[in-house]
Amino acid sequence: MRKFLVLFGFISVLSLEAQTGLKGTIIREAGPYQSLLLGTTGGLYRLSENNAPVLLWSGGLIKKILSSPQGYYLLTDRGIWFSRDLTNWEERNQGLPIKVLKEIVQGKKQFIQQIQDLKDLEYNLSDPTMLVTATKDGVFLSRDGGISWKNLGMPPAKTNGLKAVAVADLNGPVVFATHGIYGVYALALKSTEPAGGNSGSAKTPGTQKWIPLNQGLELHETTENPDEVADILADTSSGRTRIFALQTFRERLYELNWETKSFNLLYKGGDDFKAQDGLLRLNNSLLYIQQGNLARFSLPDTANTDSESAKAIPTTDQMMAALRKAEALIPERLMTAAFIPSSIWKSSGAVPVSLSELWLLQEPFGQNNGKPFLKTALNREGLYLPVNHALDQKALNRYVQILDSKKLNMVVIDMKDDYGRLRFAPQNPEITAKGRVFNPINLEQFVSTMKAHGAYLVARVVVFKDPELYKKEGGKYAVWDSVLNSPWQGYYENADGTRTDYDEKWVDPYSEEVWAYIANISQELHQRGFDEIQFDYIRFPTDGLNLSQARFRWRDAGMDMESAILSFLRYVRSHVDAPISIDIYGANGWYRTGARTGQEVEVLSRYVDVICPMYYPSHFEQTFLANNPPELRPYRIYYLGTLRAMTIARNQVIIRPYMQAFYMNVAYDRKYYNNDYVLRQLLGVQNAGNFGYTYWNNLGRYDEIPLPETRLTAGPALLFKSVKID
Repeated sequence: MRKFLVLFGFISVLSLEAQTGLKGTIIREAGPYQSLLLGTTGGLYRLSENNAPVLLWSGGLIKKILSSPQGYYLLTDRGIWFSRDLTNWEERNQGLPIKVLKEIVQGKKQFIQQIQDLKDLEYNLSDPTMLVTATKDGVFLSRDGGISWKNLGMPPAKTNGLKAVAVADLNGPVVFATHGIYGVYALALKSTEPAGGNSGSAKTPGTQKWIPLNQGLELHETTENPDEVADILADTSSGRTRIFALQTFRERLYELNWETKSFNLLYKGGDDFKAQDGLLRLNNSLLYIQQGNLARFSLPDTANTDSESAKAIPTTDQMMAALRKAEALIPERLMTAAFIPSSIWKSSGAVPVSLSELWLLQEPFGQNNGKPFLKTALNREGLYLPVNHALDQKALNRYVQILDSKKLNMVVIDMKDDYGRLRFAPQNPEITAKGRVFNPINLEQFVSTMKAHGAYLVARVVVFKDPELYKKEGGKYAVWDSVLNSPWQGYYENADGTRTDYDEKWVDPYSEEVWAYIANISQELHQRGFDEIQFDYIRFPTDGLNLSQARFRWRDAGMDMESAILSFLRYVRSHVDAPISIDIYGANGWYRTGARTGQEVEVLSRYVDVICPMYYPSHFEQTFLANNPPELRPYRIYYLGTLRAMTIARNQVIIRPYMQAFYMNVAYDRKYYNNDYVLRQLLGVQNAGNFGYTYWNNLGRYDEIPLPETRLTAGPALLFKSVKID
């Protein structure tokens, strides 16, 4: 049995108890290995002899520290880096896909090449030169310690959304991958497969097909798919290969039976929602990171027979104490850590213990988050005010009364609406050159009135859906129709075969001139009194039978939908000195995917302060979470949706959902829409942390919205009954 002996050697003459609260002493010896490594949003640190952190690598955000017999691997936002001695570092990214970001510097385009966002990194315990990693839509294998990578393709899921990977020897190497919607997949490799290769290949020669491994996994309620699997672990500590899995949003631990291709449940927690990740084996237990806690599950079929080994293994409380004290010494947010034993303990069989996803141990929006505007945008509770209702003081006073009576402190109003029209009179001539001013409000009067009542003002700016800019200069900025050679517009077919155009016209999200136009609008609105800028339709078009004909003429080589959205956000972030929020589809906040829209919460959360999912119950499938009692469906959607989005975003942003304060003629609303329908949404958000929300009613009618302190007698205990509505 491989022994997991852990000694927290901080290389100091101080006692261990003095430094970390742990009892014992530290063996002091030369070299960098008997230490605590800390991976942060800015780099890799090691605690030195005087307890001051020593910077070992400063290339970017570190997601994971992987210690193998080969050396140390870092999984970062700049790809994979490797060192044998924690001093000399080299990239290990050849063959991994590249993401191209566009920047505008002094009016000139320049491009940044980055490795596509990597989700996980693991090595084969039976062959440490074999590593596996994944992007959102591809799994990659290396047989030479990461020097070169080969594309294993994408499991047969309908969308992107890969989460975790592992590789193990099960009568030959087998790669595992988990998907945010479609569960777990496995791919058996031929042991003779060559190293390296073309990263663009769809499937590695000599491999079998990906197979699903979802039998035994708990399903997402009212769906046919398993809920997301956060991590998958290959372990050989027991003298045989074992595969364990951990679900993200509910505390469920599993072990895979490879012969039957099914998972057996090891542990089921009692909470309706609990986030966890970062699964590892520690002696006779499984350890994982949980909300505010290091959780440990003792494996029933193992026993620690080495009493000295048992004494050396710290408790979870001791590890938490060490991490808390270490966290206070570093200037950035702690993301991952590795406890490295001294050479004396290594000779006794000890191995490093790496803990990832440490954001789960931290309070949301705590120190070292690197976002100066986050606290400004926190705890804002408000409503969407249709701009036509703000054209005169009498109409405006009605909304002031609603704010006061409902105890709301925020107003969202269109300053660039869904039809591309500017609803204020710009002072910047560059804005008026591209935009059309239509029926503008008296901006100074509006700001003055709302500020007098303590309202936090959010300017809603519709970004890439813009009929006005679409037709400017002969369609210069429009998404183009590659067949008709004219500006593109999506359409659908009626029952009689005739075509009807969607009421949407889109400009090209790759266009830096569109970015500059939006940035100029945002700058001026902030300067003239708005506290926050909120971008809606910050996505690509998704509807139309002719969607395949949409051509993006401003797209530069190497860019994709995600890099276009990120480049835009980086651009406006550098020009707007205020909180930035974005609106997204509810499904993009619920699942770890940016399918169709390019809205990847996991990635976008690094660039904005607030994400506003539109979890409108009417917009989901009508049986989605319509368990018994079905009246609680709005509560479930907003409670679980808010928590899921916060987890996917790693608590880097405020999740401020839009709440449905309107009736829609769909099956569920016809039966259940009333005042409690809206109230249950509110309670869901409040019980998920209560970090903010916005009521949406396009007509400005807010008769149904409740007082914030209102409570229902029926609560979370009724969430998960199994009966669906008709």
